[in-house]
Amino acid sequence: MTTHTEPDNLGSPHDGRCALFVIDGHGDVLMCTGSVRELTGRPPGAVCGRPVAELLTTPDAWARHLPAAGAADAEGDAELRHTDGTAVPVRLRVQSVAAACGPAGGLVVTATPRAVAERRKEDEALLRALFQQRHVGLAIHDMALQTTRLNVFPGALGLSATLDDLHVDPARWGLEDVLLPKDAETLREQLERVAETGEPLVDWVHSARRREAPDVKRLASFSAFRLHGANDRPVGVAVIFTDVTQEHAARQRMELMHAAAERIGRSLDVARVAQELVDVLVSHRFADLAAVDLTHTVLIGQEPGEFRLGAPFRRVAVASSDGSWPPEIHPRGAGFRLRSLESDHLRRGAAVYRADLTSWREGLAGDLERSRLLLPDAATSFLSVPLIARGLVLGVLVMWRTAALPPYGLGDADLAEELASRASLGLDNARRYTREHRTVEALQRSLLPPSITETSGVLTAGSYVPASTTEAVGGAWFDVIPLSSSRLALVSGDVTGHGLNAAATMGRLRTAVQTLADLDLPPGELLAHLDDLVVRLGDVAPPPGEEENGTARGSAVGATCLYCVYDPVEGRCEMASAGHPPPVYAAPGARAEVIGLKPGPALGVDSLPFEPVGFEVPPGSVLAFFNEPLISHPDGSARERLDRLCSVLAADPTGTRSPARTGRAILEELLAEPPGDDVTLLVARLRPLPPGSVATWEFPADPAVVVRARTAVESQLQLWDLKHLAFTTELITSELVTNAIRYGGAPVGLRLIRDDTLVCEVSDPSQTQPRLRRARLSDEGGRGLFLVAQLSSRWGSRYTAGGKTIWAEQPLSES
Repeated sequence: MTTHTEPDNLGSPHDGRCALFVIDGHGDVLMCTGSVRELTGRPPGAVCGRPVAELLTTPDAWARHLPAAGAADAEGDAELRHTDGTAVPVRLRVQSVAAACGPAGGLVVTATPRAVAERRKEDEALLRALFQQRHVGLAIHDMALQTTRLNVFPGALGLSATLDDLHVDPARWGLEDVLLPKDAETLREQLERVAETGEPLVDWVHSARRREAPDVKRLASFSAFRLHGANDRPVGVAVIFTDVTQEHAARQRMELMHAAAERIGRSLDVARVAQELVDVLVSHRFADLAAVDLTHTVLIGQEPGEFRLGAPFRRVAVASSDGSWPPEIHPRGAGFRLRSLESDHLRRGAAVYRADLTSWREGLAGDLERSRLLLPDAATSFLSVPLIARGLVLGVLVMWRTAALPPYGLGDADLAEELASRASLGLDNARRYTREHRTVEALQRSLLPPSITETSGVLTAGSYVPASTTEAVGGAWFDVIPLSSSRLALVSGDVTGHGLNAAATMGRLRTAVQTLADLDLPPGELLAHLDDLVVRLGDVAPPPGEEENGTARGSAVGATCLYCVYDPVEGRCEMASAGHPPPVYAAPGARAEVIGLKPGPALGVDSLPFEPVGFEVPPGSVLAFFNEPLISHPDGSARERLDRLCSVLAADPTGTRSPARTGRAILEELLAEPPGDDVTLLVARLRPLPPGSVATWEFPADPAVVVRARTAVESQLQLWDLKHLAFTTELITSELVTNAIRYGGAPVGLRLIRDDTLVCEVSDPSQTQPRLRRARLSDEGGRGLFLVAQLSSRWGSRYTAGGKTIWAEQPLSES
């Protein structure tokens, strides 16, 4: 074996290899060869015939290097004298030879530079150590990849250990004698590439299952390089190999745990946490099939309680290595109940594994229900782990392996229990989040009006889309409020903040708007009163401990509200906004556009007035009220999203599409994914009252007109076939007209409106509101409004631009 070394002093004339001297029995050099000139500075011819002692720096040292009596050779360090006056350190090896060199016999002396000799000594020691140790495999193959040298016992590789010399095997056996054919073939391809190209193979990890133990998983790390002989001719391939099965398993375990820590539990959705768990298990080859089954109570966010036999389960997540779920077992979404055996395993809380499913298949051959639960056709081993948090059973994690993976064992069960413990915490957090989310959403929905509202003057459809997270739920609302004289108020608002507090604040604001709406205030004035209320709420100090968590009652500050009043008698809308986006309006046959309403400041932020805007609306017009999250988007495309909303609203030129269908179309167009905040949408189709539903008169301020007013009312009620209301309506008209003449002045307006109720209105130019009082027995008057209140189902008054209007309603039915 040729050993290449690097000299210690590069460029020195004494860096040659060894020199060979033949010495006769008198100590003279008979012949020499090799690196004589490099070591002595003399050509070989000048050295021959000279005493060998003269070549040393200390001539008398030669005697010390002679072999002892009876010894074949001797070795020691010396210094050769160079012609340039320097001393060349060498290692001398002196060997005795037969008497052919002379009567006294002779010697053969090998002089090797000391540094080269030390390197050779180290190389030899290294080779001996490599071939003697048993922790790292070392093999030498010839160019045909037949093994010629090996540092491990053949018996350790499954071969017959009958060789006396383990380092040299004249029988020469191949890779296929040691490894399974598939593994041997792959390894041979790698080594052939090394032999052909000379490119080394470094730390290549591959399966290396032995022939005598084909079912035992074994991984080895291979490094290989080509060997060269004389004239740099390739002579073989050296292979260094180590068993890394345990290291690889530990690395896979760490990678799996790291992936589980990174992915599982970050979501607060129960189904997503379960899906992340099975995806991690399958993607990291811990299972070929994996499923998570959860109890029904966990899915709806309730506390699981004590686990009972026959509790309903639902399969919420599945994953398979080939992407297809076996049809013979329960798919995602399937519901089932566990039997006593499976229930007992869950209650005990320990993992259950089966390395071989043969006995199960035989025992469950006629049990279709349990087979659909436990036995995929391709499965060869099984592992299940209960999902338990705080001592409560949430569900079960089920895994299967096919023949592509080794069967489950005790170590796999321990790892699965650790993963299940982590996943259970995530599932329990998601369950509690689901409960809170449902609570907030239920409160929010309970505070909203019915989604569909239909009156003679308007047909509305409201939509509420909760935010995708509990932290963003609560605060948005819409409302449809009946007003006097067949008018309606359409409201859309949004409260700052999220959660239960925002939902409760929304409920307070909605109640406040309904209360103010009952006063029949104009939109701008109503928002001014609402703004004052929000300012007062903001001035209330929050309870201790609620300053930082947003639960103070003053959190209504910054809320937005749009208030619109539609009058179907006059065909007119009037609206005002407190920081809320204006609605989109589409008249029949016209393109949709945003109402030119300038929103005022949000509630409680500033004391500026809220400017109203009024406009005529033709029959069949559509208004769409919405909050900001519907059109806002992180990419800043609010204008583009608003144009899309207008396009959907205008895509009904005939006016036949219902508001509910229009609302669904808008949400489908703008909400491709769950919103980050609550979204509300109120679509209203406006329509006038049927022709002939309104009768109007105007009278001077003369008491004599009371009789004319009664006669006009009686005639109109006969035309409407409401003669049964004639007596009460005449009394109401008499009292209201008399009061208007007495206290309000001229002119006096009288209007009857036939809608779901019969409305009697009397208007006068005075802005003094009437006051209901209980007259004493001795009083001659003061009973008019009391009489009106007794005869009507509802009555009230409102300010108008020219004074006030007092109205009274009666049901149309005779009952």
